[in-house]
Amino acid sequence: MADVLFRVDLNKPMEEQETPGHNRWHPDIPATVSVNPGTEFRMECKDWTDGQIQNNDDPSDIRDVNLHRVHVLSGPVWVNGAEPGDLLVVDILDIGTFAESQWGFNGIFAKQNGGGFLTDHYPDAAKSIWDFHGIYATSRHIPGVKFAGILHPGLIGTAPSHALLDKWNKREKELVAKNPDRVPGLANLPSPDSAVLGSLKGQKFNRIAREAARTVPPREHGGNCDIKNLSKGTRIYFPVFVDGAKLSLGDLHFSQGDGEISFCGGIEMAGWVDLHVDLIKGGMAKYNIIENPVFKPGPVDPHYSEFLVFEGISVHETTGEQHYLDAHIAYRRACLNAIDYLKTTMGLTGEQAYMLLSTAPVEGRISGIVDVPNACCTLWIPTSIFDRDILPS
Repeated sequence: MADVLFRVDLNKPMEEQETPGHNRWHPDIPATVSVNPGTEFRMECKDWTDGQIQNNDDPSDIRDVNLHRVHVLSGPVWVNGAEPGDLLVVDILDIGTFAESQWGFNGIFAKQNGGGFLTDHYPDAAKSIWDFHGIYATSRHIPGVKFAGILHPGLIGTAPSHALLDKWNKREKELVAKNPDRVPGLANLPSPDSAVLGSLKGQKFNRIAREAARTVPPREHGGNCDIKNLSKGTRIYFPVFVDGAKLSLGDLHFSQGDGEISFCGGIEMAGWVDLHVDLIKGGMAKYNIIENPVFKPGPVDPHYSEFLVFEGISVHETTGEQHYLDAHIAYRRACLNAIDYLKTTMGLTGEQAYMLLSTAPVEGRISGIVDVPNACCTLWIPTSIFDRDILPS
């Protein structure tokens, strides 16, 4: 087993861990450990909410979750010799669950507290608990389905430079200013509320808490990309923006559908990740990987070969308004079409079907993006995850 360089106690909040992690992005958050290029090591992770969600049938913890707390991350890891302009090469060697925590959760956030992709259709909080059986997951809250998971970190990235952090905060502040009263908000701006910044204390903590970016969206450094194929065997090439690279990760998922549409999103879990790191000196300029990571997926993937595919086009589902090549609307329409079908064929509620599409290994694709005025997006559902034949007959 790889040496454990970051440990967590599932019964303690992140700031009370022996080595605290963090839940903001800032170049001045101190590293928790240093490694040499070529090192293999293990990082343990809490679930992204820092233990706020319980294994029960009551969705009130989803409804009332403190979203200023998320995401709690393990790290940062200082990679010796890493400098701005390098590429940090990260191999995901293995991912697993804790023996004492063989379960995960999914939820629909209330529109007034986070929302989600379909929040206008499903504005109230809901929760599903998933039990792990080796590589498979089942839920007492969504009967009739069983599927193999693709374990992956929803969030992994390097630290931003001061200049990059300023760019993030400027552009997101300008976006929020366009509609500051929107619910949910257009972005999550820096806030010291519930900030966890590793070992920082006092005035330095207060300054960084005011400046640090929230971890909610993906950005140029990686971050919360929620790519389900970043699983075992994946190699990721991260741009390095600060000395030491300062790699952090968390938000582990047992399984997830493309898009993570319910926002609380895949099957969220606590667990561990084994990593190997290396450097390509000057790699950002050499390969023109300047602002976003590049990755090579690993060979681990559930072997589903038969799908039922739902289409969606860029016509608004309630107003009937025509939009120009809008993939967001087209994918929403595909998801809503699939939910309506599953309500009929499986007897699920809309909320159950919504959570299923967010957790099962469904494939989301931009199938057409050139034929004006309609983009066409498709949602591919593996048929063998169901305990009955769901095809029309």
